[in-house]
Amino acid sequence: LSLIGITLAVAVLIVVMSVMNGFRAELITKIVGVNGHLIVTPTERSFEDYDAAAQAIRAVPGVTRAAPLIEGQGFATSARGGVGVMVRGLSQGDLLSLERVSVSPETSIGSLAPFGAENGVAIGAGLARRLGVTVGDTINLISPEGSVTPFGVTPKRRAFEILYVFKMGMSTYDDVLVFMPIDQAQSFFNRVGRADYIEVTTATPDRLDGYAADIETAARRPVLVTSWKESNGVFIGALETEQSVMFLILSLLILIASLIIISGLIMLVKEKGPDIAILRTMGLTRGGVMRVFFMCGATIGVVGATVGVALGVLVALNANDIKVTIEALTGAVLFPSEVYLFSELPSRLDWGDVGFTVLITLTLSFLATLYPAWRAARMDPVEALRYE
Repeated sequence: LSLIGITLAVAVLIVVMSVMNGFRAELITKIVGVNGHLIVTPTERSFEDYDAAAQAIRAVPGVTRAAPLIEGQGFATSARGGVGVMVRGLSQGDLLSLERVSVSPETSIGSLAPFGAENGVAIGAGLARRLGVTVGDTINLISPEGSVTPFGVTPKRRAFEILYVFKMGMSTYDDVLVFMPIDQAQSFFNRVGRADYIEVTTATPDRLDGYAADIETAARRPVLVTSWKESNGVFIGALETEQSVMFLILSLLILIASLIIISGLIMLVKEKGPDIAILRTMGLTRGGVMRVFFMCGATIGVVGATVGVALGVLVALNANDIKVTIEALTGAVLFPSEVYLFSELPSRLDWGDVGFTVLITLTLSFLATLYPAWRAARMDPVEALRYE
């Protein structure tokens, strides 16, 4: 029972930590893959010279991409209904440089070659599914930022052909994003001749300190520089907190399994009392008795940790395949993308976590053997053999 308990505790801890690492890595990869590392927003004078400003920001050391963008909310409709969307206007070259959209999406349909030359847009696969459309179909986009009339603002409505459908595997983006050529977005949202902000990608996304001053100098106006960590700090912080709490909670499983070792060894000491007494009378020292029972309990910890690591690593490396198999057999959706954001179950094995788990397991297992071994060593041979 002790061996099974430690094996399952180690395996569960490794699998859960791998899935948590996978969620964090996938979240960061997909956020950075569709958004810039830094968002440069003017605070006083707008980006009317956005091409020149973007060119100057690209010259900043460490900056690899600077893309002027128009962003606005709208409402997309088709024959099957309508849904709210987030529209981003950018050039064809800037869209092609987005890793998770054009370079390495999970799936894609259509082509971005005519993007900008035609009255067309690129949309997420989730949005295409909800509207019941595909490449070649037409959707209607409605903008609340329409024409001003004596009777108020009239919403602007325009039809766009779908040129490209992409799937990032993250429902937050797949269900709402619409990419539109920047000149059409400027006209659609009444922002002709200017950009809302410039999206900047750097060579060091994990180290963004020091860019703000250089970018403001290059932009030649006061700007607000916001990093992707600040914009998505809630998600990242929540995952890190949950990961730490889950590790502490699941470590209790190893502690419980270690307590089973204590109870098992105490029962073994009771059962082997006469044998211990005979060995003591034959010259076995108290230290020798302690070593015997320490080795007995330590073996359980070592074997349990070894088997648990093998089982945990096997499941962690094949977590998504196991999920797909269970879903196929049961017909149930275990991890709906609407709830967990991702279309697949991410898992990323960290050998540092595996090593730390093994260290905790062996430490608790060794400590659990000390008290039973000490009780065995201090047993009086006369008392043990009194009624034999």
